Parts: sequence; C-alpha cells; structure tokens
Amino acid sequence: MFRNREIQLLLLTLCCISLVASGIAAAALSTEAALIVFLTSVLLISCSLLFTAWRYREIERLSRYLKKISSGDYSLDVRDNDEGELSILKNDIYKVTLMLSEHSSHLQQDKVALTDAISDISHQLKTPLTSMMVMADLLSDPKLDESKRGEFTRNIRVQLERIEWLVSSLLKLSKIDAGTIRFKKEKVVVPNMIQKAVAPLVIPMDIKQQSLKITGDENVSFLGDLNWTVEALINILKNCVEHTDDGGIISISMSENTLFTEITIEDNGKGIPKEDLPYIFKRFYKGKNAREGSVGIGLAMAYSIITSQNGDIEVTSKKGKGTRFHIKFYKQVI
Repeated sequence: MFRNREIQLLLLTLCCISLVASGIAAAALSTEAALIVFLTSVLLISCSLLFTAWRYREIERLSRYLKKISSGDYSLDVRDNDEGELSILKNDIYKVTLMLSEHSSHLQQDKVALTDAISDISHQLKTPLTSMMVMADLLSDPKLDESKRGEFTRNIRVQLERIEWLVSSLLKLSKIDAGTIRFKKEKVVVPNMIQKAVAPLVIPMDIKQQSLKITGDENVSFLGDLNWTVEALINILKNCVEHTDDGGIISISMSENTLFTEITIEDNGKGIPKEDLPYIFKRFYKGKNAREGSVGIGLAMAYSIITSQNGDIEVTSKKGKGTRFHIKFYKQVI
C-alpha cells in the first residue's frame, strides 16, 4: 500500500497537520493539551490508514478476479449486499462477468453449429460430386456408346443444377440466420402473392394431373416482403406437389382478422408420419416419406423466412389423408 505515491502524500500531509496542531496546542495552551492533540492525531491517522488498507485489499481482490476472468474463469462470485461505491462496483463487475460468460457460451454454440453445418453440407455435396466424377471417367472412354454418353451428360447437368440450388439455398439461409437480410415492410396482397408462388409449379402439377383450389377474400393482405414470402410459399407448395399422388388436390385458403392474416395450404397426399412432424422444419432433416434426392432444406428456408417477418407456421398431418400448413402473419408484435 505504501508504495503508492498518493498514500505517501496523504501520510506526509496528515503528519504535518498533526505536528502543526500539536505545536499550536503547546504554545497556546499547555504541554498536556499538545500531547492529547498529538495522540488524537495518531489515532485518526491510524484509523485512516487501516481503512485505506482495507479498501486497497478489496481493490486488489477485484484485480485478481478480473485476471481470472481474462483467463476464462467465470466461476467466481464477488457479489455482496452492502451499500457503497465499492459494492456497486463489485455488482457491476459481476454483471459484466455474466454477460461475458453468456457470450462465451453463445460463441461455443455457434462453433458447434458451424461445424455441424459444414459436416451436413459436405455430406450433401459428396454424393453428387462422386457421381459426377464416375460419369466423367466413363465419358473419357472413346469407345463409349453415344446414347450412354448423352445419358451421362444429362445426369451431370442434373447434378450440377442440384449443387447450384443447394449452394444458393444455403447462402440465403445463412444470410437470414446472420440477420443481414432486411425484409421489406410493404403491403402484400395475398392473392397476387399466391399466383406468383403457384406459377413455377404449374407444369409439375399438370404432369401429375393435380388440381388447385384457391378460396378466400380477394382483399386479404399483410405487411411483409413479397419476393421472400413467395419463395417460402414455393417451397411449401413444392413439398405438397411432391407428396401428393397423381390426380390429387391442393387447396389454398386465405383470411384476415384484426390480429393476423392467415394462409392455409392443404393437400390430400401421403401425409407426414407423426414421429417426423416435430422435425420437418429442421435443416437437412429428411422424413420417412422424403423423395429420393431430397436435401431437406426447403421447409427449413420457408420457416426462417416466415418467422423472420413476425409470422408463424404450424403443420398438422394424418398419414394417408394429407397435410395442412397454417401460416400466420401477425399485425403487431405481442
């Protein structure tokens, strides 16, 4: 403590004051009075030094605590319930410690999630890349039949398109997760949005001879981003088309009230097994009825887009009877 310059100056000042006061008392009163003043000064200086030493010990303890925090040890607790600036400082340090601990935990979770994502992506890319490498080797054979050559070329093109779609979808999902995409808050007329979402699926539905029924008020709307919401609906409708048999029916209804705008998409297809329902919006999850070549990313993207716009999506399904998606866009954050 005495190595600190401010303590040295304080002690020197107090001693000078004590000596001066004792001298004045001796000159003005008596030797006994000067002795009393001197002893009283010594007691006051001692109490001051003891209190200062206590405060410095507390500050030193906080300093050691901060060093342990910097080394990654967040287990210590220096809280107390006393009053005063030192106690307030202790509690503030504890709050910062909790924030740092939570931040460290979130970073660790992000690292694990990133590792899992990279593993999933590499797994998804491994199969088409291996297939293309094999077909590329076969194409290098000059004796290969022309019909086989054309077949392998088409297969390579299909695999490349699949990889392109996967990379594009993952990039979009990553931007949504990172919060770098700013969704617009514009009036979206639901019937117009549904028409845009259905357009890319008209040919697949015609091939399977499926019929589409759209019902609801033509004036239904909500505040959101038209293009991104169309992409979410395309992924949901695509799922319905793929899991509905030839000649099936896909229904879309829309309604609006004071709390939310609701869109319901329903099919009479195979349905989703009960054990798969809690996981269908999980990235890369493929249920028992997933088609061959499915990546398991379309519904995950739809979920991220909808929930990022103050929306919610739920699904109900009965095996062999069909699936129903309930989408709600809330008018206010509750």
